Amino acid sequence: MAAVNQDIVREFFEMHGFLVRQDRKYVLRGKTEDDGIDFLVWNPKKREGTRDLPFVLASEDMDGVERALVVVRGWHTEVFSAAVLENSPEIFRFVTPALLKQALQSFGLESEPMKILVVPALPSGAEAKEEAIKMLREKGINAVIPFRTILANLIARIETNRNYDKSDVLQVIRVLKNYKLFKEPQLELFKATKTRRKNKGTAESETNLE
Repeated sequence: MAAVNQDIVREFFEMHGFLVRQDRKYVLRGKTEDDGIDFLVWNPKKREGTRDLPFVLASEDMDGVERALVVVRGWHTEVFSAAVLENSPEIFRFVTPALLKQALQSFGLESEPMKILVVPALPSGAEAKEEAIKMLREKGINAVIPFRTILANLIARIETNRNYDKSDVLQVIRVLKNYKLFKEPQLELFKATKTRRKNKGTAESETNLE
């Protein structure tokens, strides 16, 4: 499953024009897959400007990222609340000084870039969300990208009349999209609006009849 999660994240960055380099495709003896950095990403066309990036990145923020170490935590059954973060120290293992130094050497970096964590989701409540973000910042994370953001962006960009044979991830999305297995948010919005108008009209007619 880790490989699938990483493939999805790689496609997201490459679709936004990033060059993506993976550290290694094997697990060191005595280590786990969660111990290291998954990717180094570099944006050769970074947008110039002074606008600060938000902590929770959206797809439109990606042009403001220049270089970043990316770690994928595809725990799709979890919301990364403060309680989950507190009880899962392995989430932050990659930001320990020893592993960061090892990653910088492996990628040939002289300075430390952004550290981006791909998370399944953050809490929906404002207070709980801010508490989780505060903890992530304190641990040394510079930004997070929710998996929902990544998947939604890939689905929106995939065209059904193109053949994505060079990418299993994109081809699967294309096939599912071709068979109308993804809901179109805009269409759902318009349908809801029409339904509300229809219900309102029915209610007014009933009132007039009375």
